[in-house]
Amino acid sequence: MSYTFKDIKAWQKAHGLVLEVYKITKVFPNYEQYGLTSQLRRAAASVATNIVEGYKRRSDKDFAHFLNMAEASLEETKYQLLLAHDLKYLSKNDYEQLIKATDEIGRMLTGFQKKLTA
Repeated sequence: MSYTFKDIKAWQKAHGLVLEVYKITKVFPNYEQYGLTSQLRRAAASVATNIVEGYKRRSDKDFAHFLNMAEASLEETKYQLLLAHDLKYLSKNDYEQLIKATDEIGRMLTGFQKKLTA
């Protein structure tokens, strides 16, 4: 069996985050469909997408660059989760669980970048 992006632990966690974000945003108000719902979904998906795109790059330096972009999208996701929580679209428990997941993904991305650039 060949190695694919699906074998990358950081991608697996990021993909899980995307699925959770889609699930929790289903109950956001309809008037947020083209606002916060869309923004949050795109930011979360961008984390996993940048990992996949970086995986196919030809050098570790390029891959590390895309992991850095994934980190930036992760920070955007964290802010949008905070905004959703402050607007009362997310419960405290859901918010805390999602932030815990983003923190774990962030640590994984940082470690992965260090490994690639060492």
